[in-house]
Amino acid sequence: MKTRMTELLGIEYPIICGGMFQVGRAPLAAAVSEAGGLGIITSKTQVTPEGLRDEIRKVKTLTKKPFAVNLNLFPSQTATPNDEFIDILIEEDVKIVETSGRSPESLMPRLKEHGFTVLHKVANVKNAVSAEKLGVDAIIIVGNETGGHPGMGDVGTLVMLPRAVDSVNIPVIAGGGFSDGRGLISALSLGAEGIVMGTRFMATQEAPIHENVKQWMVSANETDTVVIQRNIGSPSRVALNAVSKEVDKLENEGATIEELIPLITGQRSKKVYFEGNLDGGIWSCGQSVGLIKEILTVNELIKQIVQEAKKLVRIRPKPYRIHSNINNLTGTCDQ
Repeated sequence: MKTRMTELLGIEYPIICGGMFQVGRAPLAAAVSEAGGLGIITSKTQVTPEGLRDEIRKVKTLTKKPFAVNLNLFPSQTATPNDEFIDILIEEDVKIVETSGRSPESLMPRLKEHGFTVLHKVANVKNAVSAEKLGVDAIIIVGNETGGHPGMGDVGTLVMLPRAVDSVNIPVIAGGGFSDGRGLISALSLGAEGIVMGTRFMATQEAPIHENVKQWMVSANETDTVVIQRNIGSPSRVALNAVSKEVDKLENEGATIEELIPLITGQRSKKVYFEGNLDGGIWSCGQSVGLIKEILTVNELIKQIVQEAKKLVRIRPKPYRIHSNINNLTGTCDQ
């Protein structure tokens, strides 16, 4: 199953577990990489450079395969020590970085000097074009379905993805709404080189979050998320719960950022993820939650996605032309 993405990253399958605050830790990242995808640990979750070093070393005890580290460029109340994080990546010989939030322009000279492969996550085509000019190696583009930050537009992946593919020459990785083999095939047919999933990987046995959260995801449907924080210019798709409903209500009433901060602080998500209090805070969740029906191991999930994707390619009628990316899934389809 080869695409430009698998070749670039040295992985078996074109599937990435996106960087997720609080969730992007060693057990999940290592499991994804070991199963043939690319796992990502989030530097901001580790708080300090030495905390990141410890987490990187935990991953290395669990897998010898490639993995990445996310560098968070979103505005924050406290400074994010990305320069110090990069020091750790260099010292620990981590070669793949995912950047997200604002432009990675200030980090690019150093990252390229030290031979990093840089994946930059964007939520619109304009930023994808700009990132290519900066020298990133691949674009992750997310549609409005995505959990976390979908950007200020309301464009879904079905339109966003082919627009991005038509606008840049570097590999494009699709995010927002993907959870199974059908999604992988659809992304490849639209020109992507692979997919990134966050929400679906949260509902796996290795995800380091409370069982209450996973069970809620299995029972949830596609309408159980809401986009909040539009008023402060940082839209975020989160699970629908008591806190996100209150934030949505306050925003509709014209609340200021000072009034919202006590409710939207990321620290409150710890009550959800680690204590199982589903109304403890806001927590990122994409619309693909409506497609989750069971909690599998990461290895089982990736195998299931790949097998379903290959089966769909094999049963496709011969007369239809298939995007070149899909032809790499099996040797049986030439047309």
